[in-house]
Amino acid sequence: MPSLEVITLSVNSVSTLEPMSWCRQLSELYLRRNRIPSLAELFYLKDLPRLRVLWLAENPCCGPDPHLYRMTVLRALPHLQTLDNQTVTEEELSRALMEGEEITAPDRGGTGNGGPEPYTLSTMNATAETQGDLLSFSEEASSSAQGQLCLKPLARNRFLPFSQREAVKSHKNRNNVLAAILLLLQDLDTEALEAVHQTVVSRLQALHKQGLQEDME
Repeated sequence: MPSLEVITLSVNSVSTLEPMSWCRQLSELYLRRNRIPSLAELFYLKDLPRLRVLWLAENPCCGPDPHLYRMTVLRALPHLQTLDNQTVTEEELSRALMEGEEITAPDRGGTGNGGPEPYTLSTMNATAETQGDLLSFSEEASSSAQGQLCLKPLARNRFLPFSQREAVKSHKNRNNVLAAILLLLQDLDTEALEAVHQTVVSRLQALHKQGLQEDME
């Protein structure tokens, strides 16, 4: 999807920025709490002309020195306007030229044509399922350093009747969607949260009205 303009993948297991190098229209990238190992991964973002917002905090690449981390990111990506939810200033950009470290390309081996290698997503084991019948936002937040949900082999539900398996699957899908929404709310500002609130209120009113009509019938 090279035409993506905004990517939000906070609290996952992302370990490389290489796939982002194909998204030439990208303007906002949210990758808080992932597994980016080194700031050398910023090399893959240097040729994205529209990138203005980056959230990279709480990754291993941030290291123990917040100032050095910020200066290095701004030296590599001087067109950023916001880094880790903080506005970038002209003074910071000037200091970054002297105080930030120079970024070099990660040693991954190339394709011979100067571009990144095609990226293939790994797939989960088809016989795995999310642990537990209810995903809790607080539990997910506390274990987000792991960057992924705990998984266990599918056993108990394998031999259930089809109708029961579908009901269990629907319940788990709903909980997965709920957990994802709660996690994404952390990245929204006041204006966006107000929009979400209005949408939720409208949806609740519609469901309440629908329930009243069904009771009358």
